[in-house]
Amino acid sequence: MKRMLSEELYRHSLGVAKAAASLAEYFGESKEKAYLTGIVHDYGKRYTPRELIEKAEKTGLCLDRVTRQESRLLHAPVGAALLKTEVKLEDPRIIRAVYYHTTGRKGMNGLEKAIYLADYIEDGRDFPEAGKIRELARSDPEQAMLEAVEFAIKSVLRRGLLLHPRSVAFRNSLLEKKREGSNL
Repeated sequence: MKRMLSEELYRHSLGVAKAAASLAEYFGESKEKAYLTGIVHDYGKRYTPRELIEKAEKTGLCLDRVTRQESRLLHAPVGAALLKTEVKLEDPRIIRAVYYHTTGRKGMNGLEKAIYLADYIEDGRDFPEAGKIRELARSDPEQAMLEAVEFAIKSVLRRGLLLHPRSVAFRNSLLEKKREGSNL
């Protein structure tokens, strides 16, 4: 991966790998698998949006309307498909974690959650909310995920971009789970 990614993106990937490995146990996942997934999670970012669309078409990947229109989302599903074809990575859990790391989704497994959250809290993230989410992740990773997805949604809305319905479903599922837990 070091040869395939820019220095900055490789540093980010190492940070995500480290953060994911530290979250793995909480989410019931292997530290090694979480680390590997963190390293490869942005594999698709090495391509331009145009190249990603072309690669999606070549691999037969069906992209939804929002993902096609919002280039920032393209690298995740296309990168997941390319990991299978270019790198020959076959683990479906790693592929799914890469696929959903930008939008999240309802019903995410532990590895998907670890990568989603790690992408927000890795040490190289310096936006103000990252520090708050990073600190929260140490004591309450579930609440940290809710804060991360809410931050992402607010950011998308503030910039006037299309909001992916999976992000809304993910946020709502986290909130429902939290409410169910407080009613017990």
